[in-house]
Amino acid sequence: MFILKKNSSISQIAQLRSPKFRQTGSNCTLSFWYYNYGQSVGAAEMQLLIDGLRQHTVLWRAYYNEGNQWLKAVIQLGRLPRPFQLSLDKISLGFYDGVSAIDDITFENCALPPPALKCEGPAHFWCKDTKACIDRLLVCDLVDNCGDGSDEENCNPDLQCNFENGLCNWEQDGGDDIDWIRIQGPTPTVNTGPLKDHTTGTVRGHYLYMESSEPHQFQDKAILLSPLFHPSANGTCIFRFHYHMFGKEVYKLSVLQRTVSNTKGRLLWYKFGNQGNRWIRQTLYISSFKPFQILVKGIVGDGFTGDIGLDDVSFLGCTLYNGNLPTTSTTTSGTSVPATLPMNDCTEEEFVCRASGHCIPMIQKCDFKPDCSDKSDESSCVREVCDFEDKSQCGWYQPALEQMSGNYSIHPTNIFKWELGRGANLYPEQEKHCPLIDHTTSREEGWYLFADSSNGEFGHTADITTPVISLTGPKCKIKFWNHMNGSTIGSLEVLYKSGNKTSKLWTQSGSQGPQWNRAEVFLGIRSNFQIVFRAKRGVSYMGDVSVDDITFEDCSPLLIPDRPCTSEEFTCANKYCIPKDNLCDFVNDCADNSDESPTI
Repeated sequence: MFILKKNSSISQIAQLRSPKFRQTGSNCTLSFWYYNYGQSVGAAEMQLLIDGLRQHTVLWRAYYNEGNQWLKAVIQLGRLPRPFQLSLDKISLGFYDGVSAIDDITFENCALPPPALKCEGPAHFWCKDTKACIDRLLVCDLVDNCGDGSDEENCNPDLQCNFENGLCNWEQDGGDDIDWIRIQGPTPTVNTGPLKDHTTGTVRGHYLYMESSEPHQFQDKAILLSPLFHPSANGTCIFRFHYHMFGKEVYKLSVLQRTVSNTKGRLLWYKFGNQGNRWIRQTLYISSFKPFQILVKGIVGDGFTGDIGLDDVSFLGCTLYNGNLPTTSTTTSGTSVPATLPMNDCTEEEFVCRASGHCIPMIQKCDFKPDCSDKSDESSCVREVCDFEDKSQCGWYQPALEQMSGNYSIHPTNIFKWELGRGANLYPEQEKHCPLIDHTTSREEGWYLFADSSNGEFGHTADITTPVISLTGPKCKIKFWNHMNGSTIGSLEVLYKSGNKTSKLWTQSGSQGPQWNRAEVFLGIRSNFQIVFRAKRGVSYMGDVSVDDITFEDCSPLLIPDRPCTSEEFTCANKYCIPKDNLCDFVNDCADNSDESPTI
């Protein structure tokens, strides 16, 4: 079927109407092939006309010349319980120079589910009137899957929300950058976002969306908070929702779960990039041994065609919790102490062992050698070996972020900083400049530390540092693996900081290839100092710096033995014993240089 212009009137509309349909099932889609070619070919749109509704719903639009080719359009109709027609409208303003045509119109999965003679087992639900047998996961999900509404009867309204009357018992997170917006019909920007909601499939229905246009900026976050739920063992609590991610610059949608109120939560699911102009259903099985909350987080992309939609959120097999989640206190890394100390006679220059109350010299705290029976003198220090697999930073911390957290006027959201990451969380194309596998396990699920260059600007630096290390031995070295791959890699430095003095021990710049590379930095004997990893951002986001498996090797200080040195050992001037093989090797093994004396 094609359009032929008959006269030269300024405005003409050609309409092609479908037969009238009585209803559709919940998975109904319409597809067709269209041709829209010519310098002044004009726009075309498909409209939904429902009996009893005066307002028509636009289902599809073509705005301009799309080349000398047939293109396929797929339209999601979903469950339409009332009689309706479709209208394909072609608008010509003034000159019409081109060809518009349509062919191969197909309806798929539009019938209601067939009746069944029996419907047994806890995994199924038998519809009341239509006698269809449907999956139990489709019950109380705000969609009439049966065709008679029986799968949506006797549902707890506190466990579902279609946003037709507000946010229900969900809340906007006050600590994010922007809010989710409740809307009807299309979003304000063309070629992004839904044209209609999921619940009704029309412009009369409401849904939530995250606006990506200015003044919103790249990586601004919109977070929606669920009500609280009782613990759920073995995934018996099920979360269903429908999302819409359409647009060239759509960025990221994720779902997280938290058991502590002032934390970011644990990632359960995420999706990145353009998923097409359609609503997509997602089901998540949730396990928790503590009361929990669900967070739905949308992140703005790098442009205005990045709107994200959310609709028809529901829970199955979950129980609301009337209490509050606990909060966790935040203290500067390496400085936290218990509220009360055991009885002791220690001076200010001594450290109090937490279990016994024994006193040790402060120089023995954080020296890679436990001197307290409970090892409390090493508990708030940097770990000797860190592979990040327990998702902790092993005592390393970022001074700049901790200063910002105390200043509520500063939002540390989009700054260049170190973060824990893993290949399983990367979005498409990100593996070109960020490790797909960690070094420890060589798997996508393994964790590492990386400086995310999608934040910040050219020349920005990110520091992560150890707490103060009291003393190290003569053979102390730091070993680590680094990954620096990408077209705009900046640099990585290892710095030594003592008091107000900072010196560079090691540096590497530019792309080093798509693999983990080993590095080793000799430290030797040092006291009251910190080690700093400094990443410097390149000119664009195509260059993340990553580190893994950081190890402090042979760093515990020398011990004066309670015995004379053997014939195979050299007695240092300070009474330490070292192997004679270490004499005159240009290394201060004795810590007083007596093993390098010319008089030996």
